Amino acid sequence: MIRWIRQQLGFDPPHQSDTRTVYVANRFPQNGHYIPQRFADNRIISSKYTVWNFVPKNLFEQFRRIANFYFLIIFLVQLMIDTPTSPVTSGLPLFFVITVTAIKQGYEDWLRHKADNEVNGAPVFVVRSGSLVQTRSKNIRVGDIVRVAKDETFPADLVLLSSDRPDGTCHITTASLDGETNLKTHYSVAETSVCQSVSQLEALQAVVECQQPEPDLYRFVGRMTVTQHGEEIVRPLGPENLLLRGARLKNTKEIFGVAVYTGMESKMALNYKCKSQKRSAVEKSMNTFLIIYLIILLSEAILSTILKYAWQAEIKWDEPFYNQKTEAERNSSPILKFISDFLAFLVLYNFIIPISLYVTVEMQKFLGSFFIGWDLDLYHEESDQKAQVNTSDLNEELGQVEYVFTDKTGTLTENEMQFRECSINGTKYREVNGKLLPEGMTDDSPDGSMPPLMGDELLFLKAVSLCHTVQISYDQSDCLAVGGDPFSHANGVSSSPMEYYASSPDEKALVEATKRIGVAFSCSNGDTMEIKTFGKLEKYKLLHVLEFDPNRRRMSVILQTPSGGKVLFTKGAESAILPFATSGEIEKTRLHVDEFAMKGLRTLVVACRHFSPEEYIDVDKKLNSARTALQQREERLQEAFSYIEKDLQLLGATGVEDKLQDKVQETIEALRLAGIKVWVLTGDKHETAVSVSLSCGHFHRTMNILELLQQHSDNECAEQLRILSRRLREDHVIQHGLVVDGASLSLALREHEKLFMEVCKNCSAVLCCRMAPLQKAKVVRLLKTSPEKPITLAIGDGANDVSMIQEAHVGIGIMGKEGRQAVRNSDYAIARFKFLAKLLLVHGHFYYIRIATLVQYFFYKNVCFITPQFLYQFFCLFSQQTLYDSVYLTLYNICFTSLPILVYSLFEQLVHPHVLQNKPGLYRDISKNSLLSFRTFLYWTVLGFCHAFVFFFGSYILMGEDTTLMGNGQILRANRQLMFGNWTFGTLVFTVMVITVTLKLALETHFWTWMNHFVTWGSIAFYFIFSLFYGGIIWPFLHTQDMYFVFVQLLSSGSAWFAIIIIVITCLFPDVLKKVLYRHLQPTSTQKSQSLPASQVQNLSCMESLCCYQQGQSGCTRLARLLEQMTGRCKASANNCHTSSRNNRSWSDTENLYSNDRSILTLSPIEATHC
Repeated sequence: MIRWIRQQLGFDPPHQSDTRTVYVANRFPQNGHYIPQRFADNRIISSKYTVWNFVPKNLFEQFRRIANFYFLIIFLVQLMIDTPTSPVTSGLPLFFVITVTAIKQGYEDWLRHKADNEVNGAPVFVVRSGSLVQTRSKNIRVGDIVRVAKDETFPADLVLLSSDRPDGTCHITTASLDGETNLKTHYSVAETSVCQSVSQLEALQAVVECQQPEPDLYRFVGRMTVTQHGEEIVRPLGPENLLLRGARLKNTKEIFGVAVYTGMESKMALNYKCKSQKRSAVEKSMNTFLIIYLIILLSEAILSTILKYAWQAEIKWDEPFYNQKTEAERNSSPILKFISDFLAFLVLYNFIIPISLYVTVEMQKFLGSFFIGWDLDLYHEESDQKAQVNTSDLNEELGQVEYVFTDKTGTLTENEMQFRECSINGTKYREVNGKLLPEGMTDDSPDGSMPPLMGDELLFLKAVSLCHTVQISYDQSDCLAVGGDPFSHANGVSSSPMEYYASSPDEKALVEATKRIGVAFSCSNGDTMEIKTFGKLEKYKLLHVLEFDPNRRRMSVILQTPSGGKVLFTKGAESAILPFATSGEIEKTRLHVDEFAMKGLRTLVVACRHFSPEEYIDVDKKLNSARTALQQREERLQEAFSYIEKDLQLLGATGVEDKLQDKVQETIEALRLAGIKVWVLTGDKHETAVSVSLSCGHFHRTMNILELLQQHSDNECAEQLRILSRRLREDHVIQHGLVVDGASLSLALREHEKLFMEVCKNCSAVLCCRMAPLQKAKVVRLLKTSPEKPITLAIGDGANDVSMIQEAHVGIGIMGKEGRQAVRNSDYAIARFKFLAKLLLVHGHFYYIRIATLVQYFFYKNVCFITPQFLYQFFCLFSQQTLYDSVYLTLYNICFTSLPILVYSLFEQLVHPHVLQNKPGLYRDISKNSLLSFRTFLYWTVLGFCHAFVFFFGSYILMGEDTTLMGNGQILRANRQLMFGNWTFGTLVFTVMVITVTLKLALETHFWTWMNHFVTWGSIAFYFIFSLFYGGIIWPFLHTQDMYFVFVQLLSSGSAWFAIIIIVITCLFPDVLKKVLYRHLQPTSTQKSQSLPASQVQNLSCMESLCCYQQGQSGCTRLARLLEQMTGRCKASANNCHTSSRNNRSWSDTENLYSNDRSILTLSPIEATHC
């Protein structure tokens, strides 16, 4: 029981030894000496809390906040000693804050638990007791034999035992792990590959010994011992035998595997970072300000205590006749008495620390986060997905981002390749409706027929459809019969029941393109490849495959043609083919390749070589000799490949587009103009990553690309970094981009972090390729912990991005095709990368200015609140008498001044959202936490003290001395004490204060809705109504009736009204004057944008347009009506939705960044032509 509790709390790992022994099907030894190892269960946990640790862990995190801890101490002091105010005044707000925050964080964690339960409760099939049993994913144990069917993801890390293929192989995609969409082949050992039935697997006696779990996706060391006929056979196991959790089975009907790593010990889970409490820059600033206010509080308490004893040095003030001391008080310790008085003053002034600030911030974040989900600009209609908020604590951090780290595959791209153009024998062609047309020709022939492809064109297409490692998956298991025709080319659309799987997405796109054109790769069976050339079947014998490697940058196949000839087809990068070509249109093709690259297309060059019988015999001998060599095999293979791949006949080149997501280039440009640096971190190959970076605008064509690639030692890496640094210093005029691979990055981060960071920061864009998941997190951490402490954002769509998402200050998951791991572990989730610009430039801007003003305003109004209390002690002999009634003390922050700032923090817009999107540069105005700088904080604090002095001394001067002012001269001097005593004076000060701080917020408000009007004027009215009601009745449950009839008498005096008006104007007029002068003499870019002509900013229109889709009204029409009523923006019904023209973006010559600006948060119009 104790061990289980320790595991639940995370203190006790389930395994202890360096290796683990896994008995297949859990066939443990029968001898009594065996002690089973303990392994983790198969549950995935992305939540922070459990039922057992929620209360202690949540309380610990909350009391780390200075204000919460401080009020806990104050509450305990009030319980222990006699203080001027009741413990309820501190305890009740503290309990309210802690409870509301705990409920909010508990709800958010419950959503994570719910998402985890969906994964952990997924149905799986395991072999138990001689039969196939369906169970839940969380019930899989280490040693279970699991069956996985085609297109299913692996529920745990499995060692492959067998598949439906005779050779025991299977094909998988690991897109959700490393971002690569290519097909990978995995193998089973020969002794288990024959076990393809449940009965055979049940009879299998095997033991797997392997290393304990580690996060490296590409490393696995183990061995399998299979017992057959009493003999033990030992086979090695490597990464090619391990099927990782999160990968997906492809092109294979089913496989059986034994679970070796489960749950949080799987490699995917080990690449998750531990969930830590993320704190925003605003919250850190709040803590700093609280410390300053705590120092002010302590100073005031110490000063008051010292002055009290200085005053009481005179006997007549130490023990006046009306307040005689008891014997116990006379004999009490002076030190204890001093401490008691100090604590009493501390309690009296403690409201200068605004505990309600935290609960208001929590409510603002929680309620404000709904606007992101309601924003239809962030809704993706095709996938029916809206933006999702998993953690509302970081809303304002969206307005402070300085670095964006993004994945490539599935985040910037759609994960789809499309064939666009090709060059054949010096002529450019493009595909139109399944036909290959030369440049300049159109598909306008009357009968739809085109000249048949001949000679060079046909040979080029055959080379493309045969030179690859593509595999085919049919609905049926075997190749189609020769007589059958699986292809239908009506309108160029194929209706074949087969699907291509390729080791490279380029290969798949090219083979699919040749199939559409008419040269279809139809079957690959062992050493035979079949193509159909316009319906005519041709069989080729596959003799050799010369695999792709990053040094040669090309791959080749040697085939025997139907006529018996031997031919080599090769394709690869331009630099790897053209130097070895001796015939063909080399220069024209080179120009076409450059032209394709300038368009952002991924290029491959295709060539061939025909062998005579004698040449082929020599080639075959060299290849076989190299492949069977025991020494220096790799070097001999390279020599053989170089010997074969020469004297090439150039056939042409291809241009394939890695389809980018919509508006990616515009989004990256907008982020760049906003002062945000974009880094791309991907697991893809160097060439692929650079090509996508160029096409998406991350790298510009005019940018000087620096490379840190294939570094093998620390010294070599350091030298290369110094060279790059020197080049950056010498050539600082043009922009630079940096490309670094995973291996070089590991060396750079090991010893040369500072130098590496210096190079990176001087580059406009950085691309990191071949990155492991934890390397991505290390790069983010490197930037986070640099001296400048920039705010980072990570965005990705796969499990390989989870560590990076959790490490960054803000993590965003893309709801893509690579599973939901990134979404579940992110702070925010969006459907497309293009939504990031709206999320940061508009939502981030609004959230930051709202909460920054909220924080400053709270400190200001609490200084206004408590400073008169401090000043009053000078007039009451520091007797700790309160200036305000205890009910006013409790309700000031809870009722009288809380709603206006809450509504402000939900709806305020300094600048119209269209302007924020038109001018991304406005994002720079709020960067570096500028609205919470020490200078701004000092301004608000000094303003609070100034207003407090005016409240106190203005009331004292106008009302305190001249008794004729009271009651218009009707009150006699003899009754002065009665009518203008402590509570009357305090109530006057309090009345002036409530009105002034409320109107001060009104001056700060730029975006007025009916809700702002309601809470602003309603708060003042509520104060007057409450005070009249509270002071007009004798309340039997109150100990004293100090306030009875005080407020009524005060308001019956015209002089009091005159004093209130004079004091409020005196406080606010200088502030109004300052705003006017600054706006006209030194306006900021934000203020200039506020004063744009009306013609440049579209008028806000009816919110009914929020729910206009292409097919009429949707179900959210009622929500739209409710919101338009709340915000007061709509004067009529949906008929007011008019077609409105869009403003062109001032920062881009291209099309508009947003064609449908539909936002509940920003109340912005949309094009309503289809409403």
